[in-house]
Amino acid sequence: MAEPVKKVTGRMAPLDRADVDTDQIIPKQFLKRIERSGYGPFLFYDWRREGDFVLDRPVHAGASVLVTGANFGCGSSREHAPWAIRDAGYRAIIASSFADIFRANCYKTGLLAVTLPESQVRHVMDLALEDPAAVVTIDLEAQEVRGDGFTYEFAIDPFYRDCLINGLDEISLIERHDRSIGAYEARRASWLPAVK
Repeated sequence: MAEPVKKVTGRMAPLDRADVDTDQIIPKQFLKRIERSGYGPFLFYDWRREGDFVLDRPVHAGASVLVTGANFGCGSSREHAPWAIRDAGYRAIIASSFADIFRANCYKTGLLAVTLPESQVRHVMDLALEDPAAVVTIDLEAQEVRGDGFTYEFAIDPFYRDCLINGLDEISLIERHDRSIGAYEARRASWLPAVK
């Protein structure tokens, strides 16, 4: 079982860039690790080395919602990108669009990827830039992003919504069918190899 995700409430970190690919999120030299954790320090590594990177500013320390530009997570399909984002403390990302494989990898990692229209993303991005203390709540059950004076609705695939709300990973999804699997195994022909 994964950790259920029903609501994410926190401050926002604004990354006002479009077409951020997975190699910018977590560069290839850090993909040799076999664990799913420990990637956070390498998030946006190359941009951080340039200095004065927006997410390194003290006013954005501890933010749990990343607000960014369109086509976030494009490029290769590495799972390490959402692992790094989550490991760095973010629990949700708001953008006007995501690469499909990246979005699916986010959901499998327990990271909520929220798609809003460009004008609404611009509003929350500007809010985060103007007032780093501003807080939003992303309510997955109500499918709303709420802040001071605004409520934005978002759509999400019902399957992924169910998995996130109930903390279901790929193993626990299979375990939901344990009784059916057991019944199938019980009626298998005896000459077939046993499954252990």
